[in-house]
Amino acid sequence: MQFHHDGYVSGDPRIQPAQGTGVNRPEDLPDEVDVLIVGSGPAGMLLAAQLSQYPSVTTRIIERRAGRLKVGQADGIQARSVETFQAFGFAERITQEAYRITSTSFWGPRDDDPAQIHRTKRTDDDPNGISEFEHLIVNQARVLDYFAEAALHGPARIEPDFGIEFVSQQRDDHPTHPVLVTIRDSGATREQEDAALAAATGLGAEAARLAVNEATAAPATQASEAPTQQIRAKYVVGCDGARSAVRRSMGRQLLGDQAFHAWGVMDVLTVSDFPDVRMKCAIQSAAGSILLIPREGGHLARFYVDLGEVATDDAGKVRTTDIHDTIARANAILSPYTLEVKDVAWYSVYEVGHRLCDRFDDGVDAAGGEREPRVFIAGDACHTHSAKAGQGMNVSMQDGFNLGWKLGAVLTGQSPDALLATYSAERQVVAQNLIDYDKQWSSLMAKKTAELTDPDEMTRFYVDQAEFLYGFRTQYEPSMITGSATHQALAAGFPIGKRFKSYPVARVADANFVQLGHHHRADGRWRLYAFADASGEALARFAEAAPVVLSRFTPADSDEDAVFDVKVVLQDAWQDVDLGAVPPIFLPRTGSLGLVDYEKVYAAIAPRDCQPAAPKMAVGTDMDADIFDARSVSRDGALVLVRPDMYVAHVLPLDAVGELEEFLTGSVLPG
Repeated sequence: MQFHHDGYVSGDPRIQPAQGTGVNRPEDLPDEVDVLIVGSGPAGMLLAAQLSQYPSVTTRIIERRAGRLKVGQADGIQARSVETFQAFGFAERITQEAYRITSTSFWGPRDDDPAQIHRTKRTDDDPNGISEFEHLIVNQARVLDYFAEAALHGPARIEPDFGIEFVSQQRDDHPTHPVLVTIRDSGATREQEDAALAAATGLGAEAARLAVNEATAAPATQASEAPTQQIRAKYVVGCDGARSAVRRSMGRQLLGDQAFHAWGVMDVLTVSDFPDVRMKCAIQSAAGSILLIPREGGHLARFYVDLGEVATDDAGKVRTTDIHDTIARANAILSPYTLEVKDVAWYSVYEVGHRLCDRFDDGVDAAGGEREPRVFIAGDACHTHSAKAGQGMNVSMQDGFNLGWKLGAVLTGQSPDALLATYSAERQVVAQNLIDYDKQWSSLMAKKTAELTDPDEMTRFYVDQAEFLYGFRTQYEPSMITGSATHQALAAGFPIGKRFKSYPVARVADANFVQLGHHHRADGRWRLYAFADASGEALARFAEAAPVVLSRFTPADSDEDAVFDVKVVLQDAWQDVDLGAVPPIFLPRTGSLGLVDYEKVYAAIAPRDCQPAAPKMAVGTDMDADIFDARSVSRDGALVLVRPDMYVAHVLPLDAVGELEEFLTGSVLPG
């Protein structure tokens, strides 16, 4: 972590100095804002944390609850999300308090007695070494806390305005702030929410804690009588859940189908003789199915319990299923093992549904004509699916990450307005892929044992789809921010359109072995990696031409790496690299004191050199392979350009600075 840029820092270096809109931030909502975020869920809070890095942008986030979320429903954190946490600076801290999933057990009926189950297989949770990060389980409320901290500690000092309800929005021809938003006091109070939580908690295992979520999510009845207020915004982002008022105000709706299958989900403290009660399990028996997810803290576990088919005329009756009935069903599925529930932390019943908006913005007017998007939706506001895939919170956060840097770039004049149209174009496809995956996974989980023609079908699907499950199958199509695959062969291990896959390297200045991708911070900057031979002519040509080109896109009064963070990865042994001979582009002067940044020059190493603190690697990984071999990077050199949201934008020859400039001209405005 770097600090001391502008002088000695003796306090917490994670708290950045307040700048711009973060200085003397007004308590009351201003009459005009640049970005209004509606909803403080995963997409909204990540978006706020990202926009907090843009102190010239006035961002406010409204939430109809009276305060922070206390009981979250989502808990599965995929490795791509942990990579994102790393970019926001809290991956290590949240990992320490989380439950880490390293293995998954599969259980099925015994051949000699189908009424009883036995373990059929165990598999590594990440059998192919997709990421150096692990699959985590941690409460959604804690995830939101960490993003809230990042938003508050960013230069813009963003924090939610609680107790405010979004009513409606409409676009007009206002020259600068064309979205007129109507809001009002939600009527919710922290006292009401605390009372609901206390009452529900006191019920223990005798009843569900649905009252908690209803009290914190639904506005009080008097809210409809509260006076309204209007503010103007340049952009509005609806992160307000499946019943999104922002989506309704856009005239859009979730379209899809219902699977007519119900599941009871409970976070419980139990005593059980089931041997894998502290391991992630997919269980299928004659009595139904269970997905078991151990929770953080060593005792809590989440059970998704199959409640069976739902009649088309059920009219929601299944949602009133008593907790005792769900526990009884769980015991029947687990036979011959037993489950004694000591306390219920949370319980709900849901029906599987797969719904999606056809686009995630208002870029089409009432007459069907294309226009500049001004209102966006993210997360559950635009895609819903079952909880068992563990993707809802994860995909929602990536929605926010995708949109956040684009809003920041447009509002600061770094990129053209057209950049914002890529949000819906990119994320809607991802959501559709998620729904397709979830339909398959939910169908497999709901299969009765009599329907299982292949006992290993679920296991094979889980392993084969691990890349998707971990959040890494997303690959954006060519666009103004994603290049063509003309030169992909120069760095085949960094596929264009997919996230930049990290690998260990040596930082030359201090001989520290680090993960290259972990220096990619959520600060809105592009990353440009030059892979080269220290004495090669191609590197010399790049180092001479690139500063001239990149300076055209960099504001004259800012640091030379304010827009592009340029790093070099050398084939040479780190001991043989002479920092004094490294071109100045890789040793820029930054901050008000003009200090040298020494964290941009790296050397290729093999993972074995990282011992004993080697990063997590796949079983069978060649421990003698350096990043050039592991990521199939040409020894003749290559440039890898990475977007601010960590996706590879382009791969080019090392000295193709002209092609680099041509590509950037479409997405980055002159400084």
